[in-house]
Amino acid sequence: MSAPQPAAARPATGAPVAAGRPPRVLHLAQPVEGGVARVVADLVRAQSAAGLDAVAACPDGPLPERLRALGTPVRRWPATRSPGPSLAAEVRRLARLIDEVRPDLVHAHSAKAGLAGRLAVRGRIPTVFQPHAWSFEAVGGATAALALRWERWGTRWAARTVCVSEAERATGERAGIDGRWAVVANGVDTDRFRPAPAAAVRARLAPSAGLDPAAPLVVCVGRLCRQKGQDVLLRAWPAVLRAAPGARLVLVGDGPDGDRLRADAPPSVLFAGAVADVRPWYQAADLVVLPSRWEGMALAPLEAMACGRPVVVTDVDGARESLPPATADRCLVPAEDPAALAGAVTGLLLAPDLGAGLGAGARRHVLAAHDVRHTAEAVAGVYRDLLGHRPAASRPALPGAGERAGHGRAFGPGRDTGARRTAARVQPTEHRESNHP
Repeated sequence: MSAPQPAAARPATGAPVAAGRPPRVLHLAQPVEGGVARVVADLVRAQSAAGLDAVAACPDGPLPERLRALGTPVRRWPATRSPGPSLAAEVRRLARLIDEVRPDLVHAHSAKAGLAGRLAVRGRIPTVFQPHAWSFEAVGGATAALALRWERWGTRWAARTVCVSEAERATGERAGIDGRWAVVANGVDTDRFRPAPAAAVRARLAPSAGLDPAAPLVVCVGRLCRQKGQDVLLRAWPAVLRAAPGARLVLVGDGPDGDRLRADAPPSVLFAGAVADVRPWYQAADLVVLPSRWEGMALAPLEAMACGRPVVVTDVDGARESLPPATADRCLVPAEDPAALAGAVTGLLLAPDLGAGLGAGARRHVLAAHDVRHTAEAVAGVYRDLLGHRPAASRPALPGAGERAGHGRAFGPGRDTGARRTAARVQPTEHRESNHP
Protein backbone atom coordinates (compact mmCIF):
# COMPACT_ATOMS: atom_id res chain seq x y z
CA MET A 1 0.00 0.00 0.00
CA SER A 2 1.27 3.48 -0.80
CA ALA A 3 -0.49 5.50 1.88
CA PRO A 4 1.76 8.24 3.29
CA GLN A 5 3.26 7.96 6.74
CA PRO A 6 0.28 8.72 9.00
CA ALA A 7 0.17 11.39 11.64
CA ALA A 8 -0.22 8.61 14.20
CA ALA A 9 3.51 7.92 13.86
CA ARG A 10 4.00 10.97 16.12
CA PRO A 11 3.84 10.45 19.88
CA ALA A 12 0.29 10.73 21.14
CA THR A 13 -0.54 13.70 23.29
CA GLY A 14 -3.04 14.20 26.09
CA ALA A 15 -3.47 13.93 29.84
CA PRO A 16 -1.63 11.15 31.70
CA VAL A 17 -3.60 7.96 32.10
CA ALA A 18 -5.20 7.88 35.54
CA ALA A 19 -4.21 4.97 37.74
CA GLY A 20 -6.92 2.37 38.09
CA ARG A 21 -9.09 3.44 35.17
CA PRO A 22 -10.50 0.64 32.99
CA PRO A 23 -8.80 -0.10 29.67
CA ARG A 24 -10.03 2.02 26.79
CA VAL A 25 -10.83 -0.01 23.68
CA LEU A 26 -11.44 1.70 20.35
CA HIS A 27 -13.66 -0.35 18.03
CA LEU A 28 -13.05 0.63 14.44
CA ALA A 29 -15.52 -0.23 11.67
CA GLN A 30 -16.00 0.64 8.02
CA PRO A 31 -19.55 1.08 6.67
CA VAL A 32 -21.13 -2.18 7.85
CA GLU A 33 -24.63 -3.53 8.18
CA GLY A 34 -26.30 -6.81 8.99
CA GLY A 35 -24.24 -9.42 10.80
CA VAL A 36 -21.01 -7.50 11.35
CA ALA A 37 -22.88 -4.50 12.73
CA ARG A 38 -24.74 -6.75 15.16
CA VAL A 39 -21.49 -8.45 16.23
CA VAL A 40 -19.86 -5.09 16.97
CA ALA A 41 -22.89 -3.73 18.82
CA ASP A 42 -23.31 -6.88 20.92
CA LEU A 43 -19.61 -6.93 21.79
CA VAL A 44 -19.53 -3.25 22.75
CA ARG A 45 -22.63 -3.65 24.91
CA ALA A 46 -21.14 -6.62 26.74
CA GLN A 47 -17.79 -4.89 27.22
CA SER A 48 -19.38 -1.73 28.58
CA ALA A 49 -21.42 -3.83 31.03
CA ALA A 50 -18.19 -5.55 32.12
CA GLY A 51 -16.57 -2.21 32.94
CA LEU A 52 -14.42 -1.51 29.89
CA ASP A 53 -14.19 1.98 28.43
CA ALA A 54 -15.50 1.12 24.95
CA VAL A 55 -15.36 3.79 22.24
CA ALA A 56 -16.23 3.40 18.55
CA ALA A 57 -15.06 5.09 15.36
CA CYS A 58 -17.08 4.50 12.20
CA PRO A 59 -18.83 6.29 9.32
CA ASP A 60 -22.42 7.48 9.55
CA GLY A 61 -25.05 4.78 9.25
CA PRO A 62 -27.04 2.23 11.25
CA LEU A 63 -24.11 1.07 13.38
CA PRO A 64 -23.28 4.41 15.06
CA GLU A 65 -26.99 4.99 15.69
CA ARG A 66 -27.23 1.63 17.41
CA LEU A 67 -24.08 2.26 19.46
CA ARG A 68 -25.22 5.71 20.59
CA ALA A 69 -28.48 4.17 21.73
CA LEU A 70 -26.40 1.91 23.96
CA GLY A 71 -24.64 4.95 25.44
CA THR A 72 -21.35 4.24 23.64
CA PRO A 73 -19.22 7.26 22.67
CA VAL A 74 -18.95 7.30 18.88
CA ARG A 75 -16.38 9.28 16.90
CA ARG A 76 -17.22 9.94 13.26
CA TRP A 77 -14.66 8.48 10.88
CA PRO A 78 -15.65 9.17 7.24
CA ALA A 79 -14.61 6.16 5.18
CA THR A 80 -15.76 4.11 2.21
CA ARG A 81 -16.59 0.41 2.31
CA SER A 82 -13.66 -0.60 0.09
CA PRO A 83 -10.13 0.73 -0.54
CA GLY A 84 -9.90 3.51 -3.10
CA PRO A 85 -8.39 6.92 -3.81
CA SER A 86 -9.63 8.24 -0.45
CA LEU A 87 -7.63 5.71 1.57
CA ALA A 88 -4.65 7.97 2.37
CA ALA A 89 -6.90 10.74 3.70
CA GLU A 90 -8.94 8.20 5.69
CA VAL A 91 -5.77 6.88 7.32
CA ARG A 92 -4.64 10.40 8.23
CA ARG A 93 -8.02 11.22 9.76
CA LEU A 94 -8.01 7.98 11.69
CA ALA A 95 -4.48 8.61 12.99
CA ARG A 96 -5.55 12.01 14.35
CA LEU A 97 -8.64 10.45 15.91
CA ILE A 98 -6.52 7.80 17.64
CA ASP A 99 -4.22 10.52 19.00
CA GLU A 100 -7.30 12.22 20.49
CA VAL A 101 -8.96 9.10 21.91
CA ARG A 102 -5.71 7.58 23.26
CA PRO A 103 -6.98 3.99 23.40
CA ASP A 104 -5.09 1.23 25.17
CA LEU A 105 -6.10 -1.14 22.39
CA VAL A 106 -7.63 -0.85 18.90
CA HIS A 107 -10.04 -3.53 17.67
CA ALA A 108 -10.57 -3.24 13.90
CA HIS A 109 -13.52 -5.06 12.33
CA SER A 110 -13.57 -6.23 8.68
CA ALA A 111 -11.10 -5.75 5.86
CA LYS A 112 -11.24 -2.02 5.16
CA ALA A 113 -11.12 -0.97 8.81
CA GLY A 114 -8.37 -3.52 9.33
CA LEU A 115 -6.40 -1.96 6.48
CA ALA A 116 -6.80 1.63 7.62
CA GLY A 117 -6.42 0.81 11.30
CA ARG A 118 -3.18 -1.08 10.92
CA LEU A 119 -1.72 1.59 8.64
CA ALA A 120 -2.66 4.28 11.16
CA VAL A 121 -1.31 2.48 14.25
CA ARG A 122 1.56 0.44 12.79
CA GLY A 123 2.09 -1.54 15.95
CA ARG A 124 2.45 1.41 18.34
CA ILE A 125 -0.38 0.10 20.52
CA PRO A 126 -1.92 -3.37 20.62
CA THR A 127 -4.16 -3.86 17.60
CA VAL A 128 -6.69 -6.65 17.20
CA PHE A 129 -7.84 -7.34 13.64
CA GLN A 130 -11.03 -9.34 13.09
CA PRO A 131 -11.63 -10.01 9.38
CA HIS A 132 -15.22 -11.36 9.63
CA ALA A 133 -14.40 -13.34 6.41
CA TRP A 134 -11.30 -12.76 4.33
CA SER A 135 -11.27 -9.93 1.80
CA PHE A 136 -9.41 -11.95 -0.85
CA GLU A 137 -12.31 -14.42 -1.00
CA ALA A 138 -14.75 -11.65 -1.89
CA VAL A 139 -13.03 -10.59 -5.11
CA GLY A 140 -11.14 -12.15 -7.99
CA GLY A 141 -8.21 -11.64 -10.32
CA ALA A 142 -5.73 -8.87 -9.64
CA THR A 143 -7.88 -7.39 -6.86
CA ALA A 144 -7.77 -10.67 -4.93
CA ALA A 145 -4.01 -10.88 -5.39
CA LEU A 146 -3.58 -7.34 -4.03
CA ALA A 147 -5.88 -8.04 -1.07
CA LEU A 148 -3.94 -11.19 -0.19
CA ARG A 149 -0.59 -9.42 -0.54
CA TRP A 150 -1.80 -6.75 1.87
CA GLU A 151 -3.06 -9.30 4.42
CA ARG A 152 0.29 -11.08 4.35
CA TRP A 153 2.08 -7.77 4.87
CA GLY A 154 -0.33 -6.14 7.32
CA THR A 155 -0.39 -9.06 9.75
CA ARG A 156 2.88 -7.76 11.26
CA TRP A 157 0.86 -4.86 12.71
CA ALA A 158 -1.82 -7.03 14.32
CA ALA A 159 -1.02 -8.16 17.85
CA ARG A 160 -3.82 -10.70 17.36
CA THR A 161 -5.88 -11.74 14.37
CA VAL A 162 -9.21 -12.93 15.75
CA CYS A 163 -11.02 -15.43 13.53
CA VAL A 164 -14.60 -16.45 14.16
CA SER A 165 -13.97 -20.07 13.26
CA GLU A 166 -11.15 -22.57 12.99
CA ALA A 167 -11.97 -22.83 9.30
CA GLU A 168 -11.45 -19.08 8.82
CA ARG A 169 -8.09 -19.32 10.57
CA ALA A 170 -7.10 -22.31 8.42
CA THR A 171 -8.05 -20.39 5.27
CA GLY A 172 -5.74 -17.56 6.36
CA GLU A 173 -2.89 -19.93 7.12
CA ARG A 174 -3.27 -21.74 3.78
CA ALA A 175 -3.13 -18.35 2.07
CA GLY A 176 0.25 -17.64 3.69
CA ILE A 177 -0.89 -15.18 6.36
CA ASP A 178 1.50 -15.54 9.30
CA GLY A 179 -0.87 -14.34 12.00
CA ARG A 180 -0.81 -14.38 15.76
CA TRP A 181 -4.11 -16.21 15.82
CA ALA A 182 -7.01 -16.36 18.23
CA VAL A 183 -10.26 -18.16 17.43
CA VAL A 184 -13.42 -16.81 19.06
CA ALA A 185 -16.67 -18.19 17.69
CA ASN A 186 -19.47 -15.76 16.94
CA GLY A 187 -22.23 -15.49 19.50
CA VAL A 188 -25.74 -14.05 19.63
CA ASP A 189 -27.92 -12.53 22.31
CA THR A 190 -29.93 -15.58 23.35
CA ASP A 191 -32.26 -13.50 25.50
CA ARG A 192 -33.20 -11.34 22.51
CA PHE A 193 -33.23 -14.15 19.92
CA ARG A 194 -35.50 -16.76 21.45
CA PRO A 195 -38.38 -19.00 20.34
CA ALA A 196 -41.92 -17.78 19.89
CA PRO A 197 -45.04 -19.58 18.61
CA ALA A 198 -44.62 -19.60 14.84
CA ALA A 199 -48.34 -19.50 14.05
CA ALA A 200 -48.95 -16.39 16.15
CA VAL A 201 -45.94 -14.54 14.72
CA ARG A 202 -46.86 -15.51 11.16
CA ALA A 203 -50.42 -14.31 11.67
CA ARG A 204 -49.08 -10.89 12.66
CA LEU A 205 -46.83 -10.73 9.59
CA ALA A 206 -49.36 -12.09 7.12
CA PRO A 207 -51.53 -8.99 6.48
CA SER A 208 -48.62 -6.70 5.57
CA ALA A 209 -46.52 -9.36 3.85
CA GLY A 210 -49.27 -11.07 1.88
CA LEU A 211 -48.50 -14.48 3.42
CA ASP A 212 -50.79 -17.45 3.77
CA PRO A 213 -50.30 -18.36 7.44
CA ALA A 214 -50.82 -22.05 6.61
CA ALA A 215 -48.25 -22.20 3.78
CA PRO A 216 -44.77 -23.66 4.38
CA LEU A 217 -42.39 -20.72 4.92
CA VAL A 218 -38.68 -20.56 4.11
CA VAL A 219 -36.75 -17.46 5.16
CA CYS A 220 -33.32 -16.22 4.08
CA VAL A 221 -31.82 -13.29 6.01
CA GLY A 222 -28.79 -11.53 4.57
CA ARG A 223 -27.48 -8.72 2.46
CA LEU A 224 -28.59 -9.15 -1.15
CA CYS A 225 -25.16 -9.69 -2.65
CA ARG A 226 -23.07 -12.38 -4.30
CA GLN A 227 -21.55 -13.52 -1.01
CA LYS A 228 -24.88 -14.59 0.46
CA GLY A 229 -25.88 -16.67 -2.57
CA GLN A 230 -29.57 -15.77 -2.86
CA ASP A 231 -29.25 -16.34 -6.62
CA VAL A 232 -28.42 -20.00 -5.93
CA LEU A 233 -31.48 -20.26 -3.69
CA LEU A 234 -33.68 -18.82 -6.44
CA ARG A 235 -32.33 -21.44 -8.87
CA ALA A 236 -33.17 -24.15 -6.32
CA TRP A 237 -36.63 -22.80 -5.55
CA PRO A 238 -38.61 -24.30 -8.51
CA ALA A 239 -37.61 -27.81 -7.37
CA VAL A 240 -38.79 -26.99 -3.84
CA LEU A 241 -42.14 -25.78 -5.19
CA ARG A 242 -42.65 -28.98 -7.17
CA ALA A 243 -42.32 -30.97 -3.96
CA ALA A 244 -44.09 -28.48 -1.69
CA PRO A 245 -46.68 -26.53 -3.72
CA GLY A 246 -47.79 -23.37 -2.00
CA ALA A 247 -44.48 -22.85 -0.17
CA ARG A 248 -43.29 -19.27 0.13
CA LEU A 249 -39.75 -17.92 0.25
CA VAL A 250 -38.97 -14.61 1.94
CA LEU A 251 -35.68 -12.79 1.34
CA VAL A 252 -35.00 -10.37 4.20
CA GLY A 253 -32.41 -7.70 3.51
CA ASP A 254 -31.27 -5.28 0.86
CA GLY A 255 -28.13 -4.83 -1.18
CA PRO A 256 -26.54 -4.32 -4.58
CA ASP A 257 -28.08 -7.44 -6.17
CA GLY A 258 -31.64 -6.60 -5.16
CA ASP A 259 -32.91 -5.50 -8.57
CA ARG A 260 -31.43 -8.48 -10.38
CA LEU A 261 -32.79 -10.95 -7.83
CA ARG A 262 -36.26 -9.41 -8.02
CA ALA A 263 -36.22 -9.71 -11.80
CA ASP A 264 -35.38 -13.44 -11.56
CA ALA A 265 -37.81 -14.32 -8.77
CA PRO A 266 -41.17 -16.08 -9.28
CA PRO A 267 -44.36 -14.80 -7.55
CA SER A 268 -43.89 -17.19 -4.62
CA VAL A 269 -40.83 -15.20 -3.49
CA LEU A 270 -41.36 -12.18 -1.26
CA PHE A 271 -38.73 -9.46 -0.80
CA ALA A 272 -39.15 -8.01 2.68
CA GLY A 273 -36.32 -5.49 2.31
CA ALA A 274 -34.17 -4.26 5.15
CA VAL A 275 -36.05 -4.53 8.44
CA ALA A 276 -35.31 -2.99 11.82
CA ASP A 277 -35.97 -6.26 13.63
CA VAL A 278 -35.34 -9.63 11.96
CA ARG A 279 -36.62 -11.71 14.88
CA PRO A 280 -40.24 -12.09 13.69
CA TRP A 281 -39.04 -13.54 10.39
CA TYR A 282 -36.92 -16.17 12.12
CA GLN A 283 -39.73 -17.00 14.53
CA ALA A 284 -42.30 -17.29 11.73
CA ALA A 285 -40.19 -19.57 9.55
CA ASP A 286 -40.48 -23.31 9.16
CA LEU A 287 -36.89 -23.27 7.93
CA VAL A 288 -34.12 -20.66 7.62
CA VAL A 289 -31.63 -20.97 4.72
CA LEU A 290 -28.33 -19.21 4.05
CA PRO A 291 -26.67 -20.36 0.79
CA SER A 292 -23.45 -18.33 1.16
CA ARG A 293 -20.44 -18.60 -1.13
CA TRP A 294 -18.03 -17.66 1.67
CA GLU A 295 -18.20 -16.66 5.33
CA GLY A 296 -16.13 -16.60 8.50
CA MET A 297 -19.04 -17.77 10.62
CA ALA A 298 -22.40 -16.39 9.52
CA LEU A 299 -24.55 -14.77 12.18
CA ALA A 300 -27.99 -15.37 10.62
CA PRO A 301 -27.97 -19.16 11.16
CA LEU A 302 -26.96 -18.66 14.81
CA GLU A 303 -29.80 -16.17 15.30
CA ALA A 304 -32.26 -18.54 13.63
CA MET A 305 -31.14 -21.48 15.78
CA ALA A 306 -31.39 -19.30 18.90
CA CYS A 307 -35.03 -18.78 17.87
CA GLY A 308 -35.49 -22.55 17.78
CA ARG A 309 -35.59 -22.87 14.01
CA PRO A 310 -33.85 -25.49 11.85
CA VAL A 311 -31.38 -24.17 9.29
CA VAL A 312 -29.86 -25.24 6.00
CA VAL A 313 -26.48 -23.67 5.23
CA THR A 314 -23.70 -24.16 2.70
CA ASP A 315 -20.44 -25.82 3.68
CA VAL A 316 -18.31 -22.68 3.81
CA ASP A 317 -15.96 -21.48 6.56
CA GLY A 318 -17.59 -21.62 9.97
CA ALA A 319 -20.73 -23.49 8.89
CA ARG A 320 -19.84 -26.90 10.34
CA GLU A 321 -18.60 -25.28 13.54
CA SER A 322 -21.83 -23.34 13.98
CA LEU A 323 -24.16 -26.36 13.65
CA PRO A 324 -24.96 -29.02 16.24
CA PRO A 325 -22.52 -31.82 15.33
CA ALA A 326 -25.18 -34.43 14.54
CA THR A 327 -27.08 -32.29 12.01
CA ALA A 328 -24.51 -31.85 9.24
CA ASP A 329 -25.96 -34.60 7.05
CA ARG A 330 -29.36 -32.86 6.90
CA CYS A 331 -28.45 -29.19 7.30
CA LEU A 332 -25.20 -28.75 5.36
CA VAL A 333 -24.93 -28.69 1.54
CA PRO A 334 -22.15 -27.81 -0.91
CA ALA A 335 -21.91 -24.18 -1.97
CA GLU A 336 -23.29 -23.23 -5.40
CA ASP A 337 -25.23 -26.51 -5.76
CA PRO A 338 -28.93 -25.69 -6.36
CA ALA A 339 -29.95 -29.35 -6.58
CA ALA A 340 -28.42 -30.26 -3.21
CA LEU A 341 -29.88 -27.12 -1.67
CA ALA A 342 -33.35 -27.93 -3.00
CA GLY A 343 -33.11 -31.48 -1.68
CA ALA A 344 -32.17 -30.38 1.84
CA VAL A 345 -34.86 -27.68 1.96
CA THR A 346 -37.53 -30.03 0.62
CA GLY A 347 -36.57 -32.80 3.02
CA LEU A 348 -37.12 -30.59 6.06
CA LEU A 349 -40.26 -28.87 4.75
CA LEU A 350 -41.91 -32.26 4.19
CA ALA A 351 -40.95 -33.49 7.66
CA PRO A 352 -42.20 -30.77 10.04
CA ASP A 353 -41.79 -32.93 13.16
CA LEU A 354 -38.15 -33.52 12.26
CA GLY A 355 -37.69 -29.80 11.68
CA ALA A 356 -39.20 -28.98 15.06
CA GLY A 357 -36.87 -31.43 16.76
CA LEU A 358 -33.85 -30.02 14.97
CA GLY A 359 -34.91 -26.50 15.94
CA ALA A 360 -35.18 -27.39 19.63
CA GLY A 361 -31.75 -29.01 19.52
CA ALA A 362 -30.35 -26.00 17.70
CA ARG A 363 -31.55 -23.70 20.49
CA ARG A 364 -29.78 -25.84 23.09
CA HIS A 365 -26.61 -25.84 21.00
CA VAL A 366 -26.53 -22.06 20.68
CA LEU A 367 -27.11 -21.62 24.42
CA ALA A 368 -24.14 -23.88 25.14
CA ALA A 369 -21.69 -22.78 22.46
CA HIS A 370 -22.71 -19.49 20.84
CA ASP A 371 -24.13 -17.22 23.52
CA VAL A 372 -22.71 -13.71 23.08
CA ARG A 373 -21.63 -13.76 26.73
CA HIS A 374 -19.19 -16.57 25.91
CA THR A 375 -17.91 -14.56 22.95
CA ALA A 376 -17.41 -11.40 24.99
CA GLU A 377 -15.49 -13.27 27.69
CA ALA A 378 -13.27 -14.93 25.09
CA VAL A 379 -12.48 -11.55 23.50
CA ALA A 380 -11.75 -10.20 26.99
CA GLY A 381 -9.23 -13.02 27.34
CA VAL A 382 -7.50 -11.86 24.14
CA TYR A 383 -7.37 -8.32 25.54
CA ARG A 384 -5.93 -9.60 28.82
CA ASP A 385 -3.14 -11.33 26.94
CA LEU A 386 -2.25 -8.10 25.18
CA LEU A 387 -2.74 -5.56 27.95
CA GLY A 388 -1.39 -7.51 30.90
CA HIS A 389 -2.19 -6.33 34.42
CA ARG A 390 0.19 -3.43 35.06
CA PRO A 391 -1.24 -0.31 36.72
CA ALA A 392 -2.50 2.23 34.24
CA ALA A 393 -0.04 4.85 35.45
CA SER A 394 2.88 2.69 34.32
CA ARG A 395 1.70 2.57 30.70
CA PRO A 396 4.27 4.09 28.34
CA ALA A 397 3.00 7.12 26.46
CA LEU A 398 3.82 5.44 23.17
CA PRO A 399 4.80 1.76 23.27
CA GLY A 400 6.94 0.47 20.47
CA ALA A 401 5.90 -2.26 18.09
CA GLY A 402 5.57 -5.58 19.82
CA GLU A 403 5.40 -4.11 23.35
CA ARG A 404 2.49 -4.81 25.68
CA ALA A 405 0.70 -1.64 26.71
CA GLY A 406 -1.94 -0.73 29.26
CA HIS A 407 -3.00 -2.43 32.42
CA GLY A 408 -6.27 -4.35 32.44
CA ARG A 409 -7.16 -4.64 36.10
CA ALA A 410 -10.82 -4.68 35.06
CA PHE A 411 -10.06 -8.08 33.53
CA GLY A 412 -8.29 -9.60 36.51
CA PRO A 413 -4.78 -11.09 36.25
CA GLY A 414 -3.36 -11.06 32.77
CA ARG A 415 -1.23 -13.55 30.95
CA ASP A 416 0.85 -13.32 27.80
CA THR A 417 0.64 -16.41 25.69
CA GLY A 418 3.19 -15.18 23.17
CA ALA A 419 1.67 -17.68 20.77
CA ARG A 420 2.17 -16.90 17.15
CA ARG A 421 0.26 -19.80 15.69
CA THR A 422 -1.68 -21.05 18.67
CA ALA A 423 -5.37 -20.22 18.61
CA ALA A 424 -7.08 -19.11 21.81
CA ARG A 425 -10.54 -20.63 21.75
CA VAL A 426 -13.72 -19.76 23.57
CA GLN A 427 -14.60 -22.39 26.16
CA PRO A 428 -18.40 -22.40 26.39
CA THR A 429 -19.97 -22.69 29.80
CA GLU A 430 -23.35 -24.15 30.57
CA HIS A 431 -26.11 -21.57 30.18
CA ARG A 432 -29.49 -22.83 31.30
CA GLU A 433 -32.67 -21.77 29.57
CA SER A 434 -34.82 -19.46 31.65
CA ASN A 435 -38.43 -20.41 32.28
CA HIS A 436 -40.13 -17.46 30.64
CA PRO A 437 -41.25 -17.95 27.00
